[in-house]
Amino acid sequence: MFNRLDAIEKRYNEIKEELLKPEVLNDFNYLKKLSKEESELKEIVEVYNEYKKVIDNLNQAKEMENDPDLKEIAQSEIAELSIKEAKLKEKIEILLVPKDENDGKNVIMEIRGAAGGDEANIFAGDLFRMYSYYAEENNWKIEVIHQVDGTSGGFAQIEFIIKGNDVYSKLKYESGSHRVQRVPATEASGRIHTSTSTVLVMPEVETSNIDIKESDIKMDVYHSSGAGGQSVNTANSAVRLTHIPTGIVVTCQTERSQLQNRERALNLLKIKINDAMRQKEEQELGMERKTKIGTGDRSEKIRTYNYPQNRVTDHRINFSVMNLDKVMDGDLQPIIDALQTEDLKLKLAGEKFE
Repeated sequence: MFNRLDAIEKRYNEIKEELLKPEVLNDFNYLKKLSKEESELKEIVEVYNEYKKVIDNLNQAKEMENDPDLKEIAQSEIAELSIKEAKLKEKIEILLVPKDENDGKNVIMEIRGAAGGDEANIFAGDLFRMYSYYAEENNWKIEVIHQVDGTSGGFAQIEFIIKGNDVYSKLKYESGSHRVQRVPATEASGRIHTSTSTVLVMPEVETSNIDIKESDIKMDVYHSSGAGGQSVNTANSAVRLTHIPTGIVVTCQTERSQLQNRERALNLLKIKINDAMRQKEEQELGMERKTKIGTGDRSEKIRTYNYPQNRVTDHRINFSVMNLDKVMDGDLQPIIDALQTEDLKLKLAGEKFE
């Protein structure tokens, strides 16, 4: 670990020297790249320097312990400094955990009603509302790309972008099957039903580097429906793109023109293809997506929302909260915190420092 820290400190000092050179200051792209790297290394170097000072002071205190007149003072300092050393070492280990390069990105989310007919669609609408409130609490913005309303409320499908700071770092654990247990509004006899809706979370990636052959894309146009301004139902502005080799389908109807909808749909198609390729590569390598707590597989049941007991349980980490009503109003943070903590524990357990 300390060899790695020394290398990081050396690199950090090299960057600081580079940033003072006139030729670097005149090269905007290189300057931006170096500044970003400096920012990423700064906290690790600062904590490491603090750790080294504590170690020096600890060694001095241990030498003082040999002096009978200073022994009591030295032992007190040793106890205090040992606690600091342990805390700083733990902090360094956390800082050295490889960061997910997508954590700071916006996300594309897709929610679909699955098993349970109308109730599944209604629950999909409830999940969208939950994420909307959570986004509002985090000062994020939501843009709906496409929606198919359920016949009794909610959504058969809704796709949207969430933009803001570190969105993916908090929502990346939400992919999977969400199960609801409650008495549906459509149930006359008062029986509790179990229904599911699926959630897919993808990081918004740079699409200019993703190439798709035009010959591999089938485009359909049709009348927009739902919210969308004066152009709704007046022209064939909505666009559906199908990627023939993979069968991936995307739809966009939120823009006023067919050209704008096609451009947005194409970007979304590239993101979905990129995500599918990433999943395939990781599966071929025998890797779990992300961590054991978040495979991103929509067939995986990740969470149950039990209305009669006012309970939400995340099955991946056996974590429950007894305030489902607040969770559905956007109070997701305790669950997100628990997932992030478990994620960190798994990463720390699997990390081998040299």
